[in-house]
Amino acid sequence: MGCFRTQFSGPGSWLLLALGNLKGLWQPSFTPRVWVFLEEGACRNVTLGDLCGHRGGGGKGPLESFAPLLLAEQEYDEEAVIDQGKWSSTASFHSEHQLQSHRARDVGRRRVMRSRSPSCGRQASPAQRVQAILGSQEDEQHAPHKLFCQMAELCVAEGEAAEWKDAARWFKFEEDLEDGSECWSKPYVATLSLPSLLELRSLISSGTVLLDIGASSMEEIADAILHQQGQSSGLDEQARARVREVLLLQHQSKERKSFLARAVARVSALSPQPSADAAVAEGERKQESSTMALGKEELRLLKRIPSGAEACSLLVGELGALQQPLLAFVRLAQAVLLPGLTQVPIPTRFLFVLLGPAGKAQQYHEVGRAMATLMTDEVFQEVAYKGRKPGDLLAGLAEFLEQVKVLPAGQWDPSIRIKPPEKVPPQEKRKVPGAAGGSAAPSEPARHTGPELEWTGRFCGGFIQDVKRKVPWFWSDFRDAFSLQCLASVLFLYCAGMSPVITFGGLLGEATEGCMSAMESLMGACLCGVVYCLFAGQPLTILGSTGPILVFEKIIYHFCKEQALSYLSLRACIGLWTTFFSLVLVVTDASSLVRYITRFTEETYASLICLIFIYEALEKLSQLRVTYPVHTPGALASYTNSSCECVAPAQPSLETLRFWESSKLDVPGIAWHNLTVTECRHLRGEFRGPACGPHGPYVPNVFFWCCILLFSTFALASFLKNLRSSPFFTTKVRSLISDFAVFLTLVTMVLTDYLVGIPSPKLHVPSEIKLTRDDRGWFISPLGPNPVWTVFAALIPALLCTVLIFMDQHITVAIVNRKDHKLKKGCGYHLDLFVVSVLLGVCSLMGLPWFVAATVLSITHVNSLKVESAGSAPGEQPRFLGVREQRVTGLMVFVLMGCSVFLTSVLKLIPMPVLYGIFLYMGVSSLRGLQFFKRLLLVLMPSKHQPDFLYLRHVPLRKVHLFTFIQVLCLTLLCLIKMSPAALIFPLLDLALVLVRKAMDFWFSKRELSLLDDLLPERRKKEESAKTEGQQEEGCSCCNPYPG
Repeated sequence: MGCFRTQFSGPGSWLLLALGNLKGLWQPSFTPRVWVFLEEGACRNVTLGDLCGHRGGGGKGPLESFAPLLLAEQEYDEEAVIDQGKWSSTASFHSEHQLQSHRARDVGRRRVMRSRSPSCGRQASPAQRVQAILGSQEDEQHAPHKLFCQMAELCVAEGEAAEWKDAARWFKFEEDLEDGSECWSKPYVATLSLPSLLELRSLISSGTVLLDIGASSMEEIADAILHQQGQSSGLDEQARARVREVLLLQHQSKERKSFLARAVARVSALSPQPSADAAVAEGERKQESSTMALGKEELRLLKRIPSGAEACSLLVGELGALQQPLLAFVRLAQAVLLPGLTQVPIPTRFLFVLLGPAGKAQQYHEVGRAMATLMTDEVFQEVAYKGRKPGDLLAGLAEFLEQVKVLPAGQWDPSIRIKPPEKVPPQEKRKVPGAAGGSAAPSEPARHTGPELEWTGRFCGGFIQDVKRKVPWFWSDFRDAFSLQCLASVLFLYCAGMSPVITFGGLLGEATEGCMSAMESLMGACLCGVVYCLFAGQPLTILGSTGPILVFEKIIYHFCKEQALSYLSLRACIGLWTTFFSLVLVVTDASSLVRYITRFTEETYASLICLIFIYEALEKLSQLRVTYPVHTPGALASYTNSSCECVAPAQPSLETLRFWESSKLDVPGIAWHNLTVTECRHLRGEFRGPACGPHGPYVPNVFFWCCILLFSTFALASFLKNLRSSPFFTTKVRSLISDFAVFLTLVTMVLTDYLVGIPSPKLHVPSEIKLTRDDRGWFISPLGPNPVWTVFAALIPALLCTVLIFMDQHITVAIVNRKDHKLKKGCGYHLDLFVVSVLLGVCSLMGLPWFVAATVLSITHVNSLKVESAGSAPGEQPRFLGVREQRVTGLMVFVLMGCSVFLTSVLKLIPMPVLYGIFLYMGVSSLRGLQFFKRLLLVLMPSKHQPDFLYLRHVPLRKVHLFTFIQVLCLTLLCLIKMSPAALIFPLLDLALVLVRKAMDFWFSKRELSLLDDLLPERRKKEESAKTEGQQEEGCSCCNPYPG
């Protein structure tokens, strides 16, 4: 390569003519290229003809119309030779910079860099250069690993030998070793000074960079650094010896090591080192021996570091023997365990050394922090692993500087440590070209999409695809259930689902005069739940009986009673027609219509169900006041005259007379007033007196004790569930308590109620498997005693029932299948509807209640199975990974329900107010996760106190309130219809929600609707917004803002 420089007239400008290969210099086809540099960093790549103005018949030369371009890429004049096992081949540099203050820096100085793509026009930006490095072919040796960084400073105390003392450590966030307390600080986001980053860039460009050296001990690394320094700097022998001595000094940890640990470290350091081929095996042996000598704090830290992580050690300090700073960046060919270098025994892959003259310790400390922060940056970390030459490190540093946000001086306190964020956005847009594309708001409202909702146009096309999609996951649905979290979910859902099933059965028994009651409800729940969990496409869904179904059953029974028809037979006809219509919907891929169900419809319906749970819990509590009345102050004045006595019934019933006769009782001779409450009830006596209630004497304190049980259950369950994010106890203990929160609450409140002894109402469970009425069997004839025309008349209610089943089932399953739940095994809407349809027909023929997807129980089931990252870096919040998808939890819940008849001796101890408290907890906890509820709270908040939701950034607040107001109107209408005699048309209102949402296209723009009504979680929407803003900033910039 031949080159010459020519000084041009003009302040500070000069010209470099790269004449290329001398052999081809005189060839006619050779066109010499010219690089023009200005002192401000502008450059232009031209030919000699352009320079002289002879291109194309003589145009203006580039010096007459020069457009400055920023030099965006920094490289060395000579590329580094990558060492393949020896440490002697490294990069050589021809420029030296001394570490000095940024105020004394010559900011006008520029170095000549060779461009990778010397084409005319804009040069590759640092971001493009980094993306090219990360996109290179990856081999096993340069595969990135998680890095644990630890910085030690050279400490020289009076009268003591020098040693390395731990100063700070990083895994993702910075932790400092406090000077006074000798303990590690809380993790915090590192704040770096801009001069330290600029000094680091200058030192790397003039320092020693050793890549992929085959050293296996600290001695070999020190020799490699000094060997290179001997070639490129003027270190004398005394300084070289002092540097080597310092690099091999002992490291002082926060806690004094035991004698065994010091002995192991000393013996390991003096013993012969293995070859490079055996370094990995030797490192594993050292790691095992070192782990045995760790303290509790080190063991806890080691558990939080994922397996396969490597270490980056940073050594900084003052050394009087040096006249200029000495910097070395070392990347080992293979990670090697260096005893005592890090707090925990992790193989070391990178070593950063910065030693300099005395008097600048704070500057060295800040430069070391800057380098450690860079090594924990996800993008620069990969550059450090994959970089093939020293210039790649500078490109990574330049890209990092492009991403840095500056905190203005005077507007914040530098002594404040910034708390780590709850969620760190991914860095994919920095790694992959074009990853920042997209728009902040999609052009169309986000809907349920995927192959499971595509209309195939074939007979049973969607159903067959659902089966093919779920079969490969069938066995894993059982293997994935081996977890304590699944056991906690089973216990929770059993306690939460048992009461509504029995309560629904009791209400159904009252409405149908015992045709179906608690026993039938238990058997139907067991049968439907087990079959559904085994064969459904989404086994996370929990089946249950809903309020609209109960209303439907009441209307059918009253109609049959008025027309003197058999209720169970007509119900069987309606159920079979409903099964037929539902199967028609399955084979015609009607479930693909679910893609038109948006968040608006889902959350309105889910809010209704949550409010029903909350209302029923409080309403059942208020009913206890009728059974256990409260004495008012006026009634207390005459309390001394109040009494309640047992007397013989004035008009005994026929059943009572038969009982007395069969028992051979002498009724006139019984001293009724001396009988106890139990004896009076047994002998069919009556209670009379001002202190008597409907079912006997007043019992004091019962109602208020029930209030205490209900609200204490709600409060304790909420507290234990939120313990996962509290600072108390260890992570494992917090997670265990949080998983078993409801079960622990139930046990605690049952024991409390038992010890207090107040006779609160208890759960009543049938004690034997027996039908409620003896005049019916286990099989119901669809025709029975009814006339033939009832078979065809059942078509009309069957159509309404089909709409009810379709909407209830699919809205609940759509909520379970939300994208923010991160389900991986897919879903099967057609398969779910098929299983529910078949079960509905079976229950109709057996005279059992109908069961469909229960919204609140299904949401609670999903929330109880959420999985978070186990090993997180100190200061990093656990990341939500998804949901533990399996079939066992739902299966075991319904199996336990079927076995409840054998557990009556235990279940009868559970107070009903405790179960009402669990209802209240499920309703409130499910309601809190809805965006509708969060938007509803915005109405009561001043603008300056509102959370930073994405839709508040891009949608006017009045439009947000209008959207919420429409949703409140729809919810109110649903509540009024459900509680009125017109509840039979409730399924049609579910369809009306979809139409209302469609009509909102006339009042809101697509951008506004996509932000207010989609299925993406807030975190993902903010990431998309950040990607768009990054792309816009990059698109608006015509050159690299960072001067080379």
